[in-house]
Amino acid sequence: MLDDDRNAPPLNPLPPVVWALALPIIAMEVVLGLGASGIVGGMEGAGWRLQAMERFAFAPDLMRVMVERGEYPWEHLMRLVSYPLVHGNTTHAIFALVILLALGKMTGEVFRWWAVLVVFFGASVAGALAYTAAPWVHAPLIGAYPPVYGLIGSFTYLLWVGLAAVGANKFRAFSMIGFLLGVQLLFSLLFGGGSEWIADLAGFAAGFALSFVVSPGGWAKVVAMIRQR
Repeated sequence: MLDDDRNAPPLNPLPPVVWALALPIIAMEVVLGLGASGIVGGMEGAGWRLQAMERFAFAPDLMRVMVERGEYPWEHLMRLVSYPLVHGNTTHAIFALVILLALGKMTGEVFRWWAVLVVFFGASVAGALAYTAAPWVHAPLIGAYPPVYGLIGSFTYLLWVGLAAVGANKFRAFSMIGFLLGVQLLFSLLFGGGSEWIADLAGFAAGFALSFVVSPGGWAKVVAMIRQR
């Protein structure tokens, strides 16, 4: 027993797809953090975060103009999935990464690798589009929280299915998202947060809905539910 404990890895192994999502965010934050501290890049390094935001952030006003004109340049469409790469500061990035690694492990051990990607990037797109649909929102959207909330949606789906299987109250599965949104609302009231919660909530809804299709046996379950009705 002791030998097994000594041979155990210091960190719980993560599905490769989770590392594939997390490492670009980590690399981006390391580079931007080193630049801000002056360790690399000299005087120019201090402005790297702003440059990254200008290049990768999702701009709702820009999307609205694209829709009005019916023109969708590829370099701007990419912002629908590139904004999770850059964060406002290191603390912002660390919290997103912690949730990404934790929820990514839980979902990645059940979902196929491609299903995790569909949930992550589907939630990213859904969050950005919902953010655009709010006409009072003009601030750019950055950070991995909307797609991370998509993984929370998938985890909620797994809890929902598990509770349904044992005949328990399925709505208990939504306790995590209720707690997170409550905390987010509290911080917004205390510290004047913005409207990013719109993208987060849309990301959660997209992750939960997509899980009905991309989870193991998901499409068959959807068809069975439709036939029952």
